[in-house]
Amino acid sequence: MAVLSQYDYIFALCTIFSFLDAWNIGANDVANSFATSVSSRSLTMKQAMMIASVMEFSGSVAVGSRVTDTIRTKIIDPHLYDEYPSVLLLAMTCTIVASSVFLTFATRHGFPVSTTHSLIGGLVGAATASVGIEKINWSIRGVSQVFAAWVIAPGISGTIGACLFLFTKHTILTKQNAPRKAFYTIPVYTFVTIGAITMLISWKGVQTRVDLTTKQILKAVFITAGGATALQAFFFLPFIWRKVMMEDWQLRWWMIWRGPWMLYMPLPPPPPAGVSRLNIKDYYRGHLTAEELAYMRASESLLSSVQMSSNASELDKDDDCSQRHILPPPALPLPGSAPANHNELTRARTANDELIPPRPPGPWNSLRVLGWRVNRVLLRGLEKDVIAMQQRKSILTWHIEDMHARAAHYDNRAEYMYSALQVLTASAASFIHGAHDVSNSIGPFTTAWYVWRTGDVPDAVGVPVWILAFGGAAIVLGLLTYGYHVMRNLGNRLTLISPSRGFCMELASAVTVLIATRLRLPISTTQSIAGATVGVGLANGDWRCINPRLVAWIYFGWAVTVPVTALMSGCLMALILNAPRMTPAT
Repeated sequence: MAVLSQYDYIFALCTIFSFLDAWNIGANDVANSFATSVSSRSLTMKQAMMIASVMEFSGSVAVGSRVTDTIRTKIIDPHLYDEYPSVLLLAMTCTIVASSVFLTFATRHGFPVSTTHSLIGGLVGAATASVGIEKINWSIRGVSQVFAAWVIAPGISGTIGACLFLFTKHTILTKQNAPRKAFYTIPVYTFVTIGAITMLISWKGVQTRVDLTTKQILKAVFITAGGATALQAFFFLPFIWRKVMMEDWQLRWWMIWRGPWMLYMPLPPPPPAGVSRLNIKDYYRGHLTAEELAYMRASESLLSSVQMSSNASELDKDDDCSQRHILPPPALPLPGSAPANHNELTRARTANDELIPPRPPGPWNSLRVLGWRVNRVLLRGLEKDVIAMQQRKSILTWHIEDMHARAAHYDNRAEYMYSALQVLTASAASFIHGAHDVSNSIGPFTTAWYVWRTGDVPDAVGVPVWILAFGGAAIVLGLLTYGYHVMRNLGNRLTLISPSRGFCMELASAVTVLIATRLRLPISTTQSIAGATVGVGLANGDWRCINPRLVAWIYFGWAVTVPVTALMSGCLMALILNAPRMTPAT
């Protein structure tokens, strides 16, 4: 039985809103990890959700335990509540309530805000109302690091992302035989990514503290990363070579287990009519080059002028027929490397994002109808066409077609190579996110649980596995049900994203979060991926390749997070502490 059982109702509210807070982390922050992969078409929405669910939950349960104490103890000393542990329970509850309510509002309106900083703001408000503003740690190791992180996190990730993309662009993408050169870089980038993950686990430990020397850490990194790269070279690289370089249109994914023996298989026969030998996606479908955009607008302008002239004067049938032939026939391809079907571009810009099938026939309690309802309520995020949603006109889209047209289009085969790498880096980023940010939602909740159960204020709280699983499950559920809402903003609306660009963004973000974890800084993955996206966008060589309006919107969300959550939490805490009470008559 809990020592503070008289406050069961407070802990119950804390549990409910902690789940909501973690749900919002999934709906807001986790979308950042896979927004680039979905926007570049490296992964479909369903594939991204499946991978993210596994990696987020694994990361949260396996290594998500260190940053919890960092956030809680660096902002306010919990021992200020030694004489009144129940007030600490109330403070943690008010913090979580304020954070979860603000995150729900921000997620609903598409603000990619920092969930870390929303909790810090809640702690500041609750502490101000209970122990006084002078007791808060405002130094650079406390609250001030929040404001420093606005510059540090995007600056580091943006610099790393820009350097990675500039190196990739000038040494691979713009060279002859770009697909071949990209193929040879896959093992190198794989080694770096796996090495970063291994280093994270070595630094943080798995559930219990693992003390390793620098030599042991380096040995673990090289053995793990080298072994994973060797397996990739044995199974995956022959598959990629045969699919792209040998243009085997009959190759199937399950043939990857044949390894290098795939290279000795006989070449496939010529494909039938209408089937391409190179059976890969067009990663630039729906994104026009500058020449294609100018051609399309000139055609539309000419069509508009002809229609206006036709409406302004009475023309006989012969004249009207001759004017219609002024326009180029719609089947003509656009100049350069334009897509063969212009109507497909129009559909890409106007596609309906509602891909959920209509209600099946039958009574409401039939299995088919019940299954449809579950899909509609819980898994509707899987059915969203995020790319089509990003093309919608809104106050944040700016001049999206002009912005995309200013970015160079590279060989689609080379982009396919980086598509495979992007899946790896997105998975790594998701794992790191689960390890880093699950503590944001369960940190105050863990403190509240310990105080409610023991009645003591601890120096440090060991986070039970069930609490990590509780937070991880809520994060996954938030991602599945509402992750698409913020994902559409941190995709092609910010800059054109292709697999090569998305890979550089995700690797830069993962390295930045890794550095922050090592230094025990509670930065946000939102700031890291946003900074990396802007950095890679600027590396295109034209500042107009990014959306300054959306960048300002993101920074505005960061700026209001701490004061708004602090005000909400402080008002709620002060209202409860100073509320009038009825005492029984004596």
